[in-house]
Amino acid sequence: MRIHWVDLAIVLAYLAGITAIGILSARRQARTSAGYFLAGRSLGWVPIGLALFATNISTVHLIGLASSGYSEGLVVGNFEWMAPFMLILLGLVFAPFYFRTRIATLPEFLEGRYGPGSRTFLAFMAVVGALFIHIGVTLYAGAILFRGFVDIDIRWSILAVSGLTVLYTALGGLKGVVVTESIQAVILLAGAVAVTGYGLSALGDAGIGSLEELRKAVKPGQLSMIRTDGPFCWWAMLLGYPVLGIWYWCADQTIVQRVLGARSERDARLGPILCGFIKVLPVFVMVLPGVLGYVLLRDKIGNNPDATLVELMNALLPTGLKGLVLAGLLAALMSTVAGALNSSATLVTLDIVKRIRPRTRERTLVSIGRITVVIVMVCATVWSMFGDRFGGIFSGINQMISVLAPPISAVFIWGVFWRRGTAAGALTTLVVGFLLGAVVFIADFPAFGHEILSKQWGIPFMLQAFLLFAICSVILVVTSLLTPAPDPARVRKYCWKNPLAAVTEGPVSGVSDPRVLSGLLVATMGVLYWIFA
Repeated sequence: MRIHWVDLAIVLAYLAGITAIGILSARRQARTSAGYFLAGRSLGWVPIGLALFATNISTVHLIGLASSGYSEGLVVGNFEWMAPFMLILLGLVFAPFYFRTRIATLPEFLEGRYGPGSRTFLAFMAVVGALFIHIGVTLYAGAILFRGFVDIDIRWSILAVSGLTVLYTALGGLKGVVVTESIQAVILLAGAVAVTGYGLSALGDAGIGSLEELRKAVKPGQLSMIRTDGPFCWWAMLLGYPVLGIWYWCADQTIVQRVLGARSERDARLGPILCGFIKVLPVFVMVLPGVLGYVLLRDKIGNNPDATLVELMNALLPTGLKGLVLAGLLAALMSTVAGALNSSATLVTLDIVKRIRPRTRERTLVSIGRITVVIVMVCATVWSMFGDRFGGIFSGINQMISVLAPPISAVFIWGVFWRRGTAAGALTTLVVGFLLGAVVFIADFPAFGHEILSKQWGIPFMLQAFLLFAICSVILVVTSLLTPAPDPARVRKYCWKNPLAAVTEGPVSGVSDPRVLSGLLVATMGVLYWIFA
């Protein structure tokens, strides 16, 4: 082992404790489908905001952001700093409809807006996304992390963490997931801050005592958030990220399920805004450590940037604190996997089983949800064992998202802002967009041995996402105009009267109004970009 027995004891105690808390926190609410899948609609805005952050920040982010900070620099932090704008979109534009229509799943929202065909196909796409993206890649990243401390076969480390996570997710439902996520978010941030603090302290030992000296020690542009060329150039990020972000933050069941469990519309709107403020931190405590790793340990890390975080922890953290940070990293893994498993169970149970057999008993629905958790976990575990073919953790997961997100983002954003969109337009967009994405994925994913679009044609994956979104938007608009208009009374429940209605509806209630806090968040991001550009 490369880990002291004290650190290992802390990790094992944490895993046992968090599993017990997850199971015990939801003993009563998990007896009904509403309690199991939506925590009895009892979540306040603080648990929602923390749970959104904890589900988002997985081991993939921790390892991947440090890795990309080492190889690319702070520019990858745009994935974090553009997220607050998408969270504002969730809180102001989508959350009011989600809460007022009392939906349990996002496919259910699409059925209300467009029709049953869109609901079924989106449920299928959501489960595919959860299995391949949220769970599969996350398990692989966690195994890479664990293998850096304990000499154990990667398959056994995947199975060990998978077993504990599936246990409290299957038994505790969303309440168990959110309670554990709130705890894990705090531990995760504390661990990330510790790595960053010790890294900054170590700069002095390396003879670097000022920002200017740090700039000279890093690669050109490694401390800048803005690039004019390469796959992360500013215009590709500006065009492509909203496509990925609308799906991920506003239309992905794994993320939005926390908002669906809100106890009030105000909580549903404020939770995402709180998460938006927290998303400022990862650039400083998750991307910056990668830059520090380049300065301090590049001779040791070499051409294996995915090892950056593990090497920093082994080189800088003392016994005891290392165990706490490792526990936080495993917390991130468990949060993301647990959230994705719960959302998959919700989709299969409520969007497929209950629609086919609407009289299914509550206890049976919960049992089906638990069985779904186990089946999805087994499939994702098998997929994760091929992770060494992803072409890098961070790039691999974003490349998967860039081909899955465009049709979903198109039907949701057009659905809430354009009342003329029809059922035929939405279903055609989802089906054709999914097939186009599959073609692009096969043509450009490193695991298949060739990268035609990005390497031969020079189209980075962010730009691929934007082009697919543009094609999907054309398909939706043209098909909708060629088919009969939907019922205005029905559409009114799911679509704003005009784009400005999302911010002009009703009087401002004070400083705590979601629109005021959203404005403060936008101003905060503007100042940060001005400083770090």
